Amino acid sequence: MSVELAVGARVMVRQVRRDDEARFVKLARASSAFHRPWVALPESAEQFATYLARFDEGDAVGMVICLREGGDIVGTVNINGIVRGCYQRGTLGYAAFLPYAGRGYVNEGVGLAVTYAFEELRLHRVEADIQPENSASLRLVQRLGFRKEGFSPGFIRIDGVWRDHERWARTADHVY
Repeated sequence: MSVELAVGARVMVRQVRRDDEARFVKLARASSAFHRPWVALPESAEQFATYLARFDEGDAVGMVICLREGGDIVGTVNINGIVRGCYQRGTLGYAAFLPYAGRGYVNEGVGLAVTYAFEELRLHRVEADIQPENSASLRLVQRLGFRKEGFSPGFIRIDGVWRDHERWARTADHVY
């Protein structure tokens, strides 16, 4: 049973669940070269189980972006590192799956996830850390109203390599 967190014109976002494993892993494997060096997604049952377990701790929400028509998974979006108290912030992670990349589905889905973060999770701030060479991801956050706040060398370890990232953010009270 699907429980939508947010619904848009062409896609919806819902929590990722155990029965997504086969399709998610298949799409991640097929998209592996496309994702590197930007992100490493679970490509085995064991990796998927570890991935799902992250979302049981309460400091992250894992979602899939699905077509409204037919329901296939077109991408993934997470709100990671949620900090409450005086911060009320979280950090985005997202990726498109082939063959759906470049069609605007992930842009719509990430926008829905950001709205969900502000309205349902009651976060004040959503951040995105992006490798400077990832022009598609930089365009996505710019379209969604994020502003560049800085640069961090060797910021996130992906596939065993510490990679530089630009830091982008948007706040709930920012007027667009």
